[in-house]
Amino acid sequence: SSAFGTRANGLRAAGDMRTRRGLCYPGLRQWEAQWRAVDEEEAGGARKRRRRLHRVGRRMAEEGAAAERPDLFDTLPDDLVVSILSELSASAAAPSDLASVRITCKRLNGLGSSPLVLATASVKSLAVGVGNWTESAHRFLKQCADAGNLEACYMLGMIRFYCLESRGSGAALMARAAMGSHAAALYSLAVIQFNGSGGSKRDKDLGAGVALCARAAVLGHVDALRELGHCLQDGYGVRRNVAEGRRFLIQANARELAAVLNPTSPTTAAAAAAWQHHHRDGLASGCSLLSDFGYNVPAPEAHPANRFMVEWFASRGGAGESGPGEEALRFCSHGACGRAETRRHEFRRCSVCGVVNYCSRACQALHWKLAHKAECSPMERWLDAAGGAEMMN
Repeated sequence: SSAFGTRANGLRAAGDMRTRRGLCYPGLRQWEAQWRAVDEEEAGGARKRRRRLHRVGRRMAEEGAAAERPDLFDTLPDDLVVSILSELSASAAAPSDLASVRITCKRLNGLGSSPLVLATASVKSLAVGVGNWTESAHRFLKQCADAGNLEACYMLGMIRFYCLESRGSGAALMARAAMGSHAAALYSLAVIQFNGSGGSKRDKDLGAGVALCARAAVLGHVDALRELGHCLQDGYGVRRNVAEGRRFLIQANARELAAVLNPTSPTTAAAAAAWQHHHRDGLASGCSLLSDFGYNVPAPEAHPANRFMVEWFASRGGAGESGPGEEALRFCSHGACGRAETRRHEFRRCSVCGVVNYCSRACQALHWKLAHKAECSPMERWLDAAGGAEMMN
C-alpha cells in the first residue's frame, strides 16, 4: 500500500492521472492555466464594458453641458453685430452679398433689417435687375429709402417715375435724395423741370432746372456740368454767357477724363491704356484732350437706375400705350440713359437730321461723341437722295 501511494503521488506530481481503463486526465497545472485564462477573459470583458459605459456617460455629460452652455454668437451684443452688418452692406458688391447673410439665421435676418444697416447699403447692393424685380425687391428698396438711404431714394424714385408711372411718389423720393445732396437726383429733377415731365408743356420751369443743375454741378456731377455749360452758351433758362458756358464744358470734360485715367475708377485700366495709346500724339503735342473739342474717351458707366430703365422698356417693347393713329412715346436716343417720354413730343429732336431725340443737352452731347457724329446727315440730303432715286427709276 505504501508503494501504491507513492506511485499515485508521483503521477499527480507529473500531472498524469489515469483511470483503470487507461484514460488520462489533465493535471492540476493544466486546470489552473485554463481557469486562469477564463478569469482573465472575464476580467477583460468587464473592463471593456466599464470603459464603454464610461465613454457613453462622458459623451452624454458633454452633450448635456453643451445644451446648457449658450452659443458664443448669441453672447455678442446687438450693437456689435449691427455695426458689422453695416460695414458689410456699405461694401457689398451685389444684392446677394447682404441677402445671403440675412438668410443665415433668424437673428441676422432681424438685425439685417435695422435702419442703420439699410441706410448704409451701397449702390451695388441695391442694383436689382429687371429679371429679379419682384414685390419683395420693391419692398426692400422701400425699406432702405425709409431708413434714409439716398441711393435707394433715387433708384426707387426713378423706377416709380419712369417705369411704374407713379409720377408723384417717384418725384417725392428723388426730392428726398436731392435734399440730402444726392447729385444724380438733383440732375434728374433738373431734367424733369426742363421737359415738364409728368405734366404738360406749360409745366416746364427752365429757371428751376438751371438752379438744380447748378447745385448738382457744385457736387461734381459731370452731366450737370455739361448741361449747365450748354444752357449758358445758348441762354436757355439763364442769361447767355458763352465764356462761362465754355468753362463749365471744359470742367465737365476734365472730370470725365480724370475718371478714365484714375486707376481707382470703375473704368478698367485696359480702357484707359487704350485711350492713352490712341491719343499719345495729342498728349505729346499739347493739344486739347477734351472730348467736346475733338477727342473721345470711353463712355462712363451708367448708373444702376438707368440700366434698370433700359432693361425695363426693352422687355416691354415700348414706353407706353398709344392709341390708333397716335405717335408712340419716344426714348432718349442716348442708349445708356433709359428715360422715356411721359407725354408725346416731350423730348427735343436733333435739329440737323430730325431722326434722334434727347431728354437733355448732356445726353445729346454724349450721344454725338459716341455715335451720332458719324450718322447725322441733314434731312434735305435724304430727301434729295430719295428724289434722285425716283428720277432714276
